[in-house]
Amino acid sequence: QLQLVESGGGWVQPGGSLRLSCAASGFTLDYYAIGWFRQAPGKEREGVSCISSSGSSADYADSVKGRFTISRDNAKNTVYLQMNSLKPEDTAVYYCAAAKYYCSAYTLGYDYWGQGTQVTVSS
Repeated sequence: QLQLVESGGGWVQPGGSLRLSCAASGFTLDYYAIGWFRQAPGKEREGVSCISSSGSSADYADSVKGRFTISRDNAKNTVYLQMNSLKPEDTAVYYCAAAKYYCSAYTLGYDYWGQGTQVTVSS
């Protein structure tokens, strides 16, 4: 069974931080680019960040650039999303997804998806 599982979500006040984890089971992430997406109520799922299979490059949405950092530890088969200076508009369900070989700007470019973890930013 090939599976991605997100963890680390929760509630945080504006300006706070959270670190999300995306752990793979049933396959190795070595040849997969990993993207983070989020979906708020009433909105389309949007790309947040993506890291290359080697970890040598990363992309960020303009809305999170400078605040979020994506990283990976292939030895642990895990990808992380460090989220700092969180804003209420960051509230959403966050999903990780795996794409073979390279990042994609589109959800259809990803082969495997996690179930999501809720992030709520409010006072």
